[in-house]
Amino acid sequence: MTLKERPDLTDAMLYMEAEWPAYIAPEPMLIGWAFDRYPQHQMVVVDDEDTVVARAAAVPFAWDGDPDSLPDNGWDASLKLSMMDTYEGRPLTTLCALEVAVVPGRRAQNLSGYTLSAVAENARAHGYRDVVVPVRPSAKHHEPHVPMTEYAARVRDDGLPTDPWLRVHVRAGAEILKVCPVSMTISGSLAQWREWTGLPFDTSGPVVVPGALTPVQADVVHDHAVYLEPNVWVRHPLTERHVR
Repeated sequence: MTLKERPDLTDAMLYMEAEWPAYIAPEPMLIGWAFDRYPQHQMVVVDDEDTVVARAAAVPFAWDGDPDSLPDNGWDASLKLSMMDTYEGRPLTTLCALEVAVVPGRRAQNLSGYTLSAVAENARAHGYRDVVVPVRPSAKHHEPHVPMTEYAARVRDDGLPTDPWLRVHVRAGAEILKVCPVSMTISGSLAQWREWTGLPFDTSGPVVVPGALTPVQADVVHDHAVYLEPNVWVRHPLTERHVR
């Protein structure tokens, strides 16, 4: 169901247990705008006790169907694009799923695939041509030094991606379009990174951080560290033809 149908579940959706690293904290004002402006695209899955066990956040924007025009700063750009396109009155052709998350311990129930299908049905019902997602591959953090382009191209003998979350998308009919190399940019002082990770951050250079898809670049002289997270753009087509 959506938050438009169940606005009483807004807090439960926002504070649902999820496995995001502490250093990834989306901008509250942008998230608040998305929830207020597009509650019909914020989805929750509840169990028999009306407890939220999965969620999907999405916003619409104007996209011409050309993969090259999807932004390289995928996640960070999507909310801003939605806001600009909304206020400037552009035709909103595409729904961008910012997150599909399942409560830890419930993944064996295929809730991720179920929730992803619900996002596509919601988008189709509202007349969008595509669902696009800046996917955060779920096993990439085990290989932080491998370039995302190489990682995303890996397939099993059956032709499906080796990464479990990319595989869910492809099984659901998605097409892998391209890597967005700076989907999230997260910067902070060394003290903040120590608090977020428990690591010393006492030398300059790349630091492998738990949960990070690439190393964090630390600079002791200037007392800051920056994490540039690559994601992978995928498209779930909802119509047979696309504007190019």
